[in-house]
Amino acid sequence: MASGRKLVIVESPAKARTIAGYLGTDWDVEASVGHIRDIPTPSEMPAEIKKGPFGKFGVNIDDDFDPYYVVDVDKKKKVRELKALLKNADELYLATDEDREGEAIAWHLYETLQPKVPVKRMVFHEITREAIQRAATQTRDINVALVDAQETRRILDRLYGYEVSPVLWRKVKAGLSAGRVQSVATRLVVERERERMAFVRASYWDVDADVTPGAQEDLFTARLTGVDGKKVATGRDFADDGTLKGERAVQLDEERATGIAEALRRAAVTVAEVSEKPYTRRPSAPFTTSTLQQEASRKLRLNSRNAMRVAQRLYENGYITYMRTDSTALSDTALTAARQQAREMYGGDSVPDAPRRYEKKVKNAQEAHEAIRPAGDRFRTPAQVSGELRGEEFRLYELIWMRTVASQMADARGSTASVRLAATLPDGAPAREVELSASGTVITFRGFLAAYEEGRDDTRTRDDDERRLPKLGAGRSLDVKRAEANGHETSPPARYTEATLVKAMEERGIGRPSTYASTIGTIQDRGYVSSRGSALVPSWLAFAVTRLMEEHFGRLVDYDFTASMEEDLDAIARGDQQRAAWLRRFYFGDEASSAEGLRSLVEDLGDIDARAVSTIEIGDGIVVRVGRYGPYVEEVVPAGIDPRTGEVTDAAAAERGDTQPRRATITDDVAPDEMTPAIARELLDRAADDGRVVGKDPTTGHDIVAKSGRYGPYVTEVLPEDESAPTGKGKKAAKAKPRTASLFKDMDLGTIDLETALRLLSLPRVVGTTAAEDGTEVEITAQNGRYGPYLKKGTDSRSLTSEQQLFDITLEEALAIYAQPKQRGRAAAKPPLAELGNDPVSGKPVVVKDGRFGPYVTDGETNATLRKDDDPEKITPERGYELLADKRARGPVKKTARKTAKKTAKKSTTKKTAAKKTTKKAAKKA
Repeated sequence: MASGRKLVIVESPAKARTIAGYLGTDWDVEASVGHIRDIPTPSEMPAEIKKGPFGKFGVNIDDDFDPYYVVDVDKKKKVRELKALLKNADELYLATDEDREGEAIAWHLYETLQPKVPVKRMVFHEITREAIQRAATQTRDINVALVDAQETRRILDRLYGYEVSPVLWRKVKAGLSAGRVQSVATRLVVERERERMAFVRASYWDVDADVTPGAQEDLFTARLTGVDGKKVATGRDFADDGTLKGERAVQLDEERATGIAEALRRAAVTVAEVSEKPYTRRPSAPFTTSTLQQEASRKLRLNSRNAMRVAQRLYENGYITYMRTDSTALSDTALTAARQQAREMYGGDSVPDAPRRYEKKVKNAQEAHEAIRPAGDRFRTPAQVSGELRGEEFRLYELIWMRTVASQMADARGSTASVRLAATLPDGAPAREVELSASGTVITFRGFLAAYEEGRDDTRTRDDDERRLPKLGAGRSLDVKRAEANGHETSPPARYTEATLVKAMEERGIGRPSTYASTIGTIQDRGYVSSRGSALVPSWLAFAVTRLMEEHFGRLVDYDFTASMEEDLDAIARGDQQRAAWLRRFYFGDEASSAEGLRSLVEDLGDIDARAVSTIEIGDGIVVRVGRYGPYVEEVVPAGIDPRTGEVTDAAAAERGDTQPRRATITDDVAPDEMTPAIARELLDRAADDGRVVGKDPTTGHDIVAKSGRYGPYVTEVLPEDESAPTGKGKKAAKAKPRTASLFKDMDLGTIDLETALRLLSLPRVVGTTAAEDGTEVEITAQNGRYGPYLKKGTDSRSLTSEQQLFDITLEEALAIYAQPKQRGRAAAKPPLAELGNDPVSGKPVVVKDGRFGPYVTDGETNATLRKDDDPEKITPERGYELLADKRARGPVKKTARKTAKKTAKKSTTKKTAAKKTTKKAAKKA
């Protein structure tokens, strides 16, 4: 055994590479690449295990909920590699993340590797040279309580999913999933959509007036707030059903508001009251996982999953501290660094006398990590890392740096002035006495605002707008320069965005920082929620699943109960509760409190009406049902009578009073809150044309039918039974498929004619042929695909700009498109942001372009990224030439010796493997 060798195991290769650079040559740093073992699914279990107590869940519920763990198939090679390295090590350092999941990974590594050498738990919350070297000397043992908490969570999620998901399969739709956190998150989104569906819009009017005490520069705008002693109603005065709350406010209609505006232009307005008070605003606390995801969504347009992905890279490469944390606290070192940097960059008066400490944590906060901040004892400014970080990584680092520094800066200060105006309107006006109000805030000391200002979820109102009011005194007369009436409508509650959903989950204590991104991703991947812009829109499927959960598993989707489970897991992490006892109460029930357990909840499914839970009433006798093949609207109407015209089509059925359902598929572009009875009837009327024969194909004699499907209207041919019968024998038997084509976006199902339908069915169209590189002829075809119209030449596809081009584009036009460089994705080539002239070195034209990782200058040969202070629209030619010259001087990016060595080793291994295979083949032949 080599003397003094130490093996360090972390989760990710990137983390391993960074840490290896901070330790000596007698340290080996390797990555486990995440978890190495887990509870298998029943199909993955050995036959003898599947028949035993672990067969149903992978957990023995009768023996203290003992889990059955196996090394993942794709990790067996990794385990062999780690064991081989361990044979040459004198000490093992388990350096996985310092949260519960990281602690569990360390424990699984210990249990699997069975080391014979001393084992030390190495923890750190930032990857810097100082932090890593300090962590190597300040180790501890594995925290079994943290492991218990994480393993309890894993077992709990397995029991929940394996017991509840099959109920959804039987009662809603096959293949659905339920989860302890995902079901509650889905319920939040569905409840918000229900509020929007129940919301009744109300209209109201108000009046704005521009007034001045004399000079034009003193002009300001005041809003009508009172009429004849009553408050003028605004949006917040209306209930969700469209009625006014109470009787204290007066709702103005257009006629009265217009009359008041006209009268105000001729009225004498005086200042009734002036008040002024100091304005103070404190900086926000440093980032936690939740607030980072929220702010990255608002300011950088990153969803939760991408924000965490970028933050993970920044952490692993030593730029920020650990990114999964509930804590808002900063270490003394970080406080000093932030205050010093604020003082240097914004002046001594921008920093308060004492450090700001944000010790308060969110509900159910777990391990006492630091807040997310720049790594190191002295923070690197964004300018200092601009040469190392690009695109999303740079912008997220900059955001974290600004928030951290601003958190230690002084309050913003100023004053807020409010003025109340009074006017007596002329005779004949719709009111006698009216009142107007105006206010404005003046920031006299920006403080932390010089560095950072937090984004807002609701951008409709801002209380920090700087607006000066002129100096006024009570009794001062004012001139009215303009008065206008404005109409408004109340707005329904805003849908959740990823940022506001994370905030709602955090406020309720649902989930953990490490689960927010994956939870939101899961409910989207499962089809429960989709994105419309930044808003999260629930599917009708989510309505059915949520209703079933609320009516039959109400406790499992109760917000307080879900939060209490998190509190119990915290208690297990502290060692205050025992894992097995808690799981027993959750699964089997608690006799002491008469609480029902999970097992008894799922035993009796007879009282679940599958049709009822999948039905959503939208009014006027119309319902939405979630069926096997998707959602549809349904209305029960009298049989024998055309519901659109009222004509009798079957006198006997009409006389008997028979009824029949009308149904129409709901397309994915109609959100639940948009499905009004009127929209539903439009779909039902349109569906009456579903299956309408538009004519016969003169070539084949087949009927051509217009239909409405889940993905939109389309036309198809009807094959006779003899042609659609299976051909061939056994497994090779196949039915002939009818031709099918989607309607263009500007086509209507009810008016599509035979000629147009046949043109659609003729696609794809051969535009022409051209010579391939090998000299052979290749066809260019115009086709309509899932992502729009496109050309295809062999394996080379190019997007078209309109569907009509499918019929009109000529061979010459197609060849011209193929002559252009292929663009990434479907975006057309963007024009340059600026043209700077010819480069003095290369002699080629230099332009500024907007690239994937930000703006850059290029002469077609050399690309140079603009620096932070370079404005792409104002950059001078000289600056552009300078950036290109600097890039040429630095030369191409060199591969590190480490990467080169790895590549050489990989080639060597490949050659050895090939040689072994050749030897084996030769031996086999012999």
